[in-house]
Formats: sequence, structure tokens, C-alpha cells
Amino acid sequence: MCKMLGLIALLFASVALGQGAAPASSDEHVLRVCADPDNLPLSNARGEGYENKIAEQLARDLGRKLEYTYFPQRMGFVRNTLRQKDPQTQQFKCDVIIGVPKGYELTATTRPYMRSTYALLFRHRPELESLKTADDLLKLPPERLRALRIGVFGRSPGADWLLRNELLDHAVMYAPQSGDPAENPAHIIERELDADKIDLAILWGPMAGFLVGRHADSPAWRAVPFAMDREIKFDYEISMGVRFGEKEWKDTLDQWIASHEEGVRSILTSFSVPLLDANGNVTANISTRVEP
Repeated sequence: MCKMLGLIALLFASVALGQGAAPASSDEHVLRVCADPDNLPLSNARGEGYENKIAEQLARDLGRKLEYTYFPQRMGFVRNTLRQKDPQTQQFKCDVIIGVPKGYELTATTRPYMRSTYALLFRHRPELESLKTADDLLKLPPERLRALRIGVFGRSPGADWLLRNELLDHAVMYAPQSGDPAENPAHIIERELDADKIDLAILWGPMAGFLVGRHADSPAWRAVPFAMDREIKFDYEISMGVRFGEKEWKDTLDQWIASHEEGVRSILTSFSVPLLDANGNVTANISTRVEP
């Protein structure tokens, strides 16, 4: 009897979710997603990123056709996607950004569906074999540590960490954003590390996991996550971004996220995304197995 009541409740919840409110000025039969066309492992125009997979599942569960508005995810992204209307239909071009930081100032944000952290990425080499966390790098003999070239993006937690540990003189610094829409941090670090221009790199954990998966053959690449830090914020909760004032649409997405935690986690771990729990403990680490 209890199982039957639970099944009825589940079916009722599914029906209610499928009839969730559509965004303002939008077709309730279409899920319009704002995305970057070339930003793996997050998204691309071929639907190969983990944000694409989450969007596909969301569209199926809402019973809607999935459509994209693509724009490089850099300055002007929200203005040219979520906030821009089609001049003919006067509908907004898209209604949800699958991944934005919780509390993002340019959008309203849903409940988080993911918490990840920055990571230290490197090619396999004997002197780095003992690294289990990023802070283990500081335990290397000084002469070895000072000889390393560490790639890092300006105005990032990694740059702050190098500064605190007096390693900034050994950094190879990259601009936070490139003027080239075909570039992204994963492209840059992959190219630089592959060309032996740097020995290690500090970058967002999902991108580090993606590159480890792309370089699983010998010499394999490895990545270790940064632990929680009292002074430097390495970990971030990721939510979906919607327009301010569209409470019913946000509530629909909140409900979907709450009822699909395991499914979303399965997608993220298949991309080797490092995941943290509420206490900052790593619950899913970077591996060499990535399933695009």
C-alpha cells in the first residue's frame, strides 16, 4: 500500500512538473536555452557538453522541444541572449542559462544543482606522482617547486593562491577572457601544456576533468582538486539563470532540480566533474573516464 501511494505521488509530481509555468512571452512547448557554441565540457553547438545533456533531460521531462540561442559566454552574453528579444516576434531569444554561479548578479538563480572546485592539472611525471591534493605541491623540495612553470588565469583563485605562496614569479599568466570567440580556458591550457610551455595549470575543475579524459593515454594527465580554504574561495555552487521577475518559471526549474539530483549527478560524473558536498568534501573526483 505504501509503495502504491508513493507511486501515485510520483506520477502526480511528474504531471505537475510537465505542466510547469512557461517563461514570460515564450512558447510553452519549447525550451529555449542560452548557451556557448564552443565551450566544452560545458556546451557546444553539437550538444556534446554536460550542460547540453542537462538541457536535453530537462526538455524531455517538461515535454518541450529543445532549441538554442548561441553566443560566446563572455562579456555581453546575458544581454545578447536571455535579455534580448526577437525583433519580429518580440519573444525573448531564450529563457534559461543552464550554468551560472549561485547568486549571479545578472540573472535570478535557481537552487544549485552542482558544487565544484578549481583543480591543479598536470601531465604525469615522477616528481608529481605524490600529489593527492593541490596543497601537496607545496611539499615538494624548494628547488623542484621553484623550477615549475604554472599556468594560471588572471583575477582567479589560482592567481591568489600563487601570490599567497610566493609562487607568482613562476606563473605563466593568461588573460581571463580572450578576444577570440573560438578560445576558452580549456583550449588555452590544453595547447600550452601539450606544447610543454607550462608544467602545471590551475583551472576550473570541470575543465580539468575534461582535459584529463582527453589525455588518458601515456603520458596520462592528472588533476587534483583544491580543498576548501578560509582565505581563497575555490569552490562554487552552480545554478540555472533566468530573468528577474519570472518566479513561476524559476519555481518550475527549482522543482525539477530538486527531483532530479541523482540524474544530474550521473551526467556530471560521466564528464569527470569534481563534486563537493555541503561541507566541502570531495564526493566525486576527477578520473580518466569521460563520456561525452
